[in-house]
Amino acid sequence: MSRITAGIDVGGTFTDLLLQDAEGRVRLAKVPTTTANQAEGVLAAIAAAGSSPAELDLIIHGTTATTNAVLERKLAKVGLITTAGFRDVLELGRRTRPNPYGLKGSFEPLVPREWRREVAERIDACGRVVTPLDEVAVEREVRALLAEGCEALVVHFLHAYANPAHERRAGEIARALWPNDYVTLGHELLSEFREYERGTTAAVNAAVQPVLDRYITRLQAQLAMQGHRRELLVMNGNGGTVPARLVAREAAKTVMSGPASGVMAAAATLAQSGLRNAITYDMGGTSTDVALIAGGVPEVSAELSIAYGLPIHLPMVDVRTVGAGGGSIAGIDRAGMFRVGPESAGSLPGPICFGRGGTRPTITDANLVLGRLDPARLLAVRDAVPMEQLRAAFADQIGTPLGMSVEQAAEATLRLANVHMSGAIRMVSLSRGHDPRDFCLFAFGGAGPLHAVALAREIGIPMVLVPARPGLTNALGCLVADLRQDAVNTLNRGLDDVTAEEITSTLTTQRDRALAVVAADSAEIERTDVLHAADMQFRGQTHLIRVALPRIDMTRAEIQAAFEAAYFSRFQVQLPEIRAVLVNLTTTVIGRRRAFSLSALLDPAERVGEARLGERDLYAEGAWHRAAVWQRERLAEGARIAGPAIIQQADATTVLEPRSEAVVDAIGNLRITVKP
Repeated sequence: MSRITAGIDVGGTFTDLLLQDAEGRVRLAKVPTTTANQAEGVLAAIAAAGSSPAELDLIIHGTTATTNAVLERKLAKVGLITTAGFRDVLELGRRTRPNPYGLKGSFEPLVPREWRREVAERIDACGRVVTPLDEVAVEREVRALLAEGCEALVVHFLHAYANPAHERRAGEIARALWPNDYVTLGHELLSEFREYERGTTAAVNAAVQPVLDRYITRLQAQLAMQGHRRELLVMNGNGGTVPARLVAREAAKTVMSGPASGVMAAAATLAQSGLRNAITYDMGGTSTDVALIAGGVPEVSAELSIAYGLPIHLPMVDVRTVGAGGGSIAGIDRAGMFRVGPESAGSLPGPICFGRGGTRPTITDANLVLGRLDPARLLAVRDAVPMEQLRAAFADQIGTPLGMSVEQAAEATLRLANVHMSGAIRMVSLSRGHDPRDFCLFAFGGAGPLHAVALAREIGIPMVLVPARPGLTNALGCLVADLRQDAVNTLNRGLDDVTAEEITSTLTTQRDRALAVVAADSAEIERTDVLHAADMQFRGQTHLIRVALPRIDMTRAEIQAAFEAAYFSRFQVQLPEIRAVLVNLTTTVIGRRRAFSLSALLDPAERVGEARLGERDLYAEGAWHRAAVWQRERLAEGARIAGPAIIQQADATTVLEPRSEAVVDAIGNLRITVKP
């Protein structure tokens, strides 16, 4: 059935939209993010694409609402009810410190101590009741937290993963008294051992529930006022989508929603390009996100830590973030050290070149000074800023104090930013035993293609892949994302002590529950995939390895062999004398949506005529070069461009450094060969 579908991603600087109409044509829009009310930016993007909410059949939305709320601590007031003697677990954590070295550093717990209340109850690790639940105490503490003005509540009892009876009963008491739906039971969100991680995950969920619920409610209301009659799908951090009516219930799962959508778009692009391995590199206006795709499958982790003391143990695309984006500010700190980021100019005031009041040099300004960007093609410019003003800012704030020319100061800004970004790339590859030379660098985001070739050369990656619409890739991720549900249960017993029937029963229950949620939106689904896995470790070890379980009825011997093979692949060590521990059983149900053909991103009618626009001076590798300037949308399949060159398009600019060459493939990607 022909439909009009829009993927919308709200970033820190821009809100991006990709819209596919009933004839399969694609329209796009990129507008400044409206930080105070992101819904206004969403509506502005729809209008900028020449559409209206009334004509859209489906909207898939990636949001930074919860991520920003946690990072900026603009959260709901949360109360916590927990097992007597354990109110300080969320503050004690794992004996780490905010600063690894030195005796200073502060940490503000998500739930202050006065709002963490204890009640008598105890269940042991085997699920046996040791101390019955004091129901009178539960009611008393719920009323006390309400009197304190708490908006959301967490019920988090020790070992509830093994037996949730006490949490369920406390939840019944709390929900009868609580004036809204913002009550989180720890085991419902994460039925996994480790009370600290389970508790922080539940606390984050409660803290962002009201924030996300208000935003989604407001957005849907504003869409409805303009004629939209369908329900939103919202991106989760696991790379899948969830209906808007369910998203606030497990709001913590939307943390990292935006970065995850870009990784899913990269996976879809690789699949249609005949490639399987990539390191994704998304440089936007505020930060840079990197992830790894091996064998066509994005790496997923359940050990995300969004900030110090805030681990979130939910399955999410494993994205590493550094504070280096187009708006990252460059300058000299009080110690006389030259720094780039993590402080960002954001969208307001933004870089100096935006003409919105910015006065401190940024990465975007450096790219402009070095000829890598065309000042006439900048987005979000309010009042054009003369180049002399930009050069003066680099001279006064960086160049003169450090004894550098303007060009050297701007190039130093880019090089230091690249150091930060290359560190994140090494973190997702080398630190996990992956050789970057076996991967391509998938560069996207508004600023990613500007830096990709230099980064690839520094790390030793032989090829850069720039997709057809790099500046709108996160919005594309919304269009291609599937519906997804994840479930986990902790056993934490030796594999020899677990029966095959128990494993099969647990996986079956998880599968059936997840299938029921996904099936509610069957109109969006062409097929459903079910994936099972086990988190395992050798006895005495701390860290887990996830092992795929291709069948639900695998024997213990088969599971042991699969774990040993996975362990050897990771560490090149065999430990046949040690038996395995089965810690968690996980299930993922993916409802595959209709495929989106990426060839639609480039209009064939535009891929005609002269693609070369002229020449421009480009500063690279310590010298000025005369670089050819090309129009990306006009490049035909098979076109070859040798660096130094600049390839411009509406949503991004790609810089070909000297000793690099690009070729356009069948679906419009730039495949850039990088020579040492």
